[in-house]
Amino acid sequence: MAVIAGNWKMHKNRGEALAYLQEFAPLVAGSDQEIVLCAPFTALAVLSEPLATTGIALGAQNVHWEAAGAYTGEISPPMLTDLGVRYVIIGHSERRQYFGETDERVNLRLKAAQRHGLIPILCVGETEEQRHQGLTEAHILAQLAQGLVGVKVPQVIIAYEPIWAIGSGNTCPPEEANRVIGVIRKEITLLQQATSQATDHVRILYGGSVKPDNIDDLMAMPEVDGVLVGTASLEPQAFARIVNYRVAP
Repeated sequence: MAVIAGNWKMHKNRGEALAYLQEFAPLVAGSDQEIVLCAPFTALAVLSEPLATTGIALGAQNVHWEAAGAYTGEISPPMLTDLGVRYVIIGHSERRQYFGETDERVNLRLKAAQRHGLIPILCVGETEEQRHQGLTEAHILAQLAQGLVGVKVPQVIIAYEPIWAIGSGNTCPPEEANRVIGVIRKEITLLQQATSQATDHVRILYGGSVKPDNIDDLMAMPEVDGVLVGTASLEPQAFARIVNYRVAP
């Protein structure tokens, strides 16, 4: 079962979120994919109840590492689970770039999410400059090594998001996405073995300008277990086409 997650980022108020769901849900009814809508904090409560009857899972876009405390403006894991949230994006490149997110903090958030039964979606990926310098693999492996310390690896979803592709319209070629995800998968297996964890299949997604016109090629790649979708997830028809992708037999 593929994971198809939509990241709305800082878009949609409560009314817009409900209107979206009313149009989107019938378009994906009966889908056998694992569909996740990662909405802004303000829309989580209003989506929680109607999503419960659709089979679509609710996701958040960030989480703090403490269960409670003097952390003005932050959202704790219990606050999310209280709303029926099941998934949470952690370490998105925009959090790293604009809000100073470090691998150490990513690690704290991952462990907190798991302690409270949330499924984290860990984002990793390189900048355009790092890619040109031949540092793609080294950078991503460092993110994994630091971010996954003390984490139950089989219970994490990884999202490979080349930063140069996010919001640019320039999707990573499917074959290259498949190659990098293969590198990530090999490293994940080594981490599992080194920490005596079960070498279960860890789901690895691709993210970065995923669109209706490239989803079929991306999902045809053997290493790609799903996608994390930004801009295209904001439009119900477009995101439904992504959920209902078609791979030739």
